[in-house]
Amino acid sequence: MATVTFDHVWKKYGEVTAVEDLSLEIHDGEFMVLVGQSGCGKTTSLRMIAGLEEITQGDLKIGDKVVNDVAPKDRDIAMVFQSYALYPHMSVRENLSFGLKLRKVGKVEIEKRINDAAGILQLEKLLERKPKELSGGQRQRVALGRAIVREPAVFLMDEPLSNLDAKLRVQTRAEIARLHQRLGTTMVYVTHDQVEAMTMGQRIAVMSDGLLQQVGTPQELYDRPKNKFVAGFIGSPSMNFVTMPVGAGDSMTAGGFTFPISENYKNTIASAGVQVTAGFRPEHLEMGEVTGLFGQLTGKADVVEYLGNEELLHVSVGDHDIVALVDSSYRVRPGDQVTLRLPVEKLHLFNIESGAALAH
Repeated sequence: MATVTFDHVWKKYGEVTAVEDLSLEIHDGEFMVLVGQSGCGKTTSLRMIAGLEEITQGDLKIGDKVVNDVAPKDRDIAMVFQSYALYPHMSVRENLSFGLKLRKVGKVEIEKRINDAAGILQLEKLLERKPKELSGGQRQRVALGRAIVREPAVFLMDEPLSNLDAKLRVQTRAEIARLHQRLGTTMVYVTHDQVEAMTMGQRIAVMSDGLLQQVGTPQELYDRPKNKFVAGFIGSPSMNFVTMPVGAGDSMTAGGFTFPISENYKNTIASAGVQVTAGFRPEHLEMGEVTGLFGQLTGKADVVEYLGNEELLHVSVGDHDIVALVDSSYRVRPGDQVTLRLPVEKLHLFNIESGAALAH
């Protein structure tokens, strides 16, 4: 096992900067997820760890060793790609053993590693099959198995579940999480799916436009986002955002919205300018009478999406489409006037120009 450290790493393609001044330490044995929209630099960062992309500036360490100029085969890493990249003419057993044979590993040791990996991934009955005889989920498990038999210091995974259907993705997600618990090896996992990131990562690094936005546990990113981008990216459905004027009183009011200003924000909101961005999550909105320290919004339910135990409401409040996730027992219907309340401690405020979260 090993740590992976980015020390002020840059990656440029001519005039285009793909990764800008990335400093990040991935701990020994940690499951770290790099997440962000397409083009944010997460896969480029992973490929720099693998040695598939040259570093323009800065240092990359695996353990205590700077590996900028170390060949991929000498980095003690194993990578699982989005495409399974299995050899179609080889059986599962042969696919698992091929890399070990190239490294001149002994036959007895190869057999042991194949059997261990097959046991972990439930591949025992599939070892003599060819890839064309396997389902998508089984092929992905073989690709994982091929990485496991290497017994690397670091596992790298580049969107390995994106080719699977929704149900299989959830199942394989759990398998990879169990695999990490069992092996305890450092894993770096790239995805654009924030739900995947939240459910799998011990820590998550959120990237946007080549810049690292925030690193933290799923709970930290959800409860205390550093800026508007992280707040909107983490959480499903996404956070609602509303521009609110900052007055001299104890509350902010605009077009169907009223939010009390909590004591935690009173010191910082005065320096934020004449307006702030108020953010609140759909799951924190509640139906019912507004009393005490609650924000309030009133509008018309345009669309109601029934989800079984919950309903997803799209509510028109002034010029805003607000999404709320409420208990389905309320039986809201399209066209109903609804009043929603928000516990004041669930309100996030952001600087309208920089997007940075206001201290509270």
